Amino acid sequence: MSRPAPLPLLRADCASCFALCCVALPFAASADFAADKPAGRPCAQLRDDFRCGIHERLRPAGYAGCTVYDCFGAGQRVSQHTFGGRDWREDPATARAMFAAFPVVRQLHELLWYLTEALALRPAAPLHGEVRRALEATERLAAGTPEELDAAEVAGHRDEVSALLLRVSERVRAGLPGRRRNHRGADLIGARLKGADLRGANLRGARLIAADLRSARLSRADLIGADLRDARLHGADLRDALFLTQAQLNAARGDGATRLPEGLSRPAHWPAG
Repeated sequence: MSRPAPLPLLRADCASCFALCCVALPFAASADFAADKPAGRPCAQLRDDFRCGIHERLRPAGYAGCTVYDCFGAGQRVSQHTFGGRDWREDPATARAMFAAFPVVRQLHELLWYLTEALALRPAAPLHGEVRRALEATERLAAGTPEELDAAEVAGHRDEVSALLLRVSERVRAGLPGRRRNHRGADLIGARLKGADLRGANLRGARLIAADLRSARLSRADLIGADLRDARLHGADLRDALFLTQAQLNAARGDGATRLPEGLSRPAHWPAG
């Protein structure tokens, strides 16, 4: 299997965005954020040019949460397309609607990412027609006006797409011999899984926070929605893992021996060796 090159639209382009993730979203003082910020208020670190004043030192400054966030390109779409390039600072009347549209489009773009990957999974070819229709429907929703986005039934659409992606996953994982573990939604916080054979496992929504997955084999494991914060992936084989995102990798810990799927990058904070 090979992961398709991500559509440019589904890659965050911060230079084309009005820093929506730094304004629209709330965060609370915690291990991930150094201070509280309510939704709709600009982060204290945001500069007048929409750049982050501490971008190069987010982690040591206490903003690790920013380094693991991915809008899947929703920021530039809302900024440049949904609102036609109107800056919420220069046109304050757009602010409320723009900040409301951003998380909706972000959800839809995440679905587009998964559906795009599903089309590259050859074992799921019998489902590709349904996947294409779901992708087209998701794109139509994401391309809506602010009013249409506000009225969109995103939760129901997401449930339908999730069920389809599960069928895709089951077809792909069925091609592996032997027993396939089912840890869907499991509490695996701190689990000792070093060297574990998790090929073809269902890890959808599993809580793998700080789990020891060093040298684990995760080929064709379904990782959609899995929480990999501080999971130890040193030497793990993730090359054919299903529905893995850059944000999940950014939240985990690995090294130069961690094998990644095509199209995803080794996080800058991982050691090379």
